[in-house]
Amino acid sequence: MTQGGPSNYKNLLVEPSDHAIGRSRGGLSTKIHHLVDGNGLPLVVLISPGQAGDSPMFEVLMEHLRVARRGPGRPRSRPDRMRADKAYSSRAIRAHLRRRGIVAVIPEPDDQKRHRKRRGPRGGRPVSYDTDDYKNRNVIERGFNQAKQWRGLATRYDKLALTYRGGAVLRAITLWLQALGDTP
Repeated sequence: MTQGGPSNYKNLLVEPSDHAIGRSRGGLSTKIHHLVDGNGLPLVVLISPGQAGDSPMFEVLMEHLRVARRGPGRPRSRPDRMRADKAYSSRAIRAHLRRRGIVAVIPEPDDQKRHRKRRGPRGGRPVSYDTDDYKNRNVIERGFNQAKQWRGLATRYDKLALTYRGGAVLRAITLWLQALGDTP
């Protein structure tokens, strides 16, 4: 992988050489990647440089997913379904979800539809997904909006990526505490 790619962010205890700062359309920035539950509460929080794509971080996010069970047993690492936007529509991601028995609720972008149709019978079948379930994807966007209510996350002031990610994790903890009713 190139500088700033997912391979540099698998070890969460080592500062990446680029400090997870990258140039995007709006200037220097950092992306926050979340896996959230059905209520928009973060389960996994990772960061990457602003120019990094969303879909390469998908498998890294899935590797870090661990939800403790009540009582004995291994933590759960496989959700029932995965809602995502068109940025995550790729054969690799769909194959990954299919191998793990996870229902993909991901629409196909228009350019992929045109490419598939242009190939004719060799283009494969159209992507199917539950359009009613996809309407609940706004929970993910609301989760990002709640996380970005902290000024330190909305505008990055930290030099080190570890410190910035620590702030994002701390915000996730406060959101969970608010949801559980422990804080006002």
